[in-house]
Amino acid sequence: MSVRVATVADAHEVAQLAAQTFPLACPPGTRSEDIEHFISNVLSARNFEAYVADSARAVLVDETADSGLIGYAMLVSGTPADPDIRAALSQHPTLEISKLYVRPTEHGSGAAARLISSALSHAREAGCTGAWLGVNQQNVRAQKFYAKHGFEVVGTKTFVVGVQTHDDYVMQARL
Repeated sequence: MSVRVATVADAHEVAQLAAQTFPLACPPGTRSEDIEHFISNVLSARNFEAYVADSARAVLVDETADSGLIGYAMLVSGTPADPDIRAALSQHPTLEISKLYVRPTEHGSGAAARLISSALSHAREAGCTGAWLGVNQQNVRAQKFYAKHGFEVVGTKTFVVGVQTHDDYVMQARL
């Protein structure tokens, strides 16, 4: 098992993984058509090709020789556009961990820990003093995972999936 930076050649497999894992992080009651719309419009192979090529982003993948890609994380450099998020963050420069998902069969395997550790290392290497992410307020399991890795709640934000707006916590880690 190893974490590496994704290439354009990985885009299709990352998109398949994203389509499998994104619904797991959605709060109960999220409409399936909204989830499908988000997957089609944000998590497509074409979009992952663009994400991998974007100099302000890094897509990390965790893979095994037997199973292929088992998890991924998307990192976004730069100052957050949302003024409420900017106001909540105390560490600058910062890096957003925009996405971090692992196949359900790999939960508890250490894959998510490898990805978060690699993401934080990437942020340090980029000269950041902090990293932040948004996590749904109902996703207690993810909140506990991030807290275990040094993140704390510093604010709130919204996240739109289709026609539904969800409430997220903004969590930050000092590096």
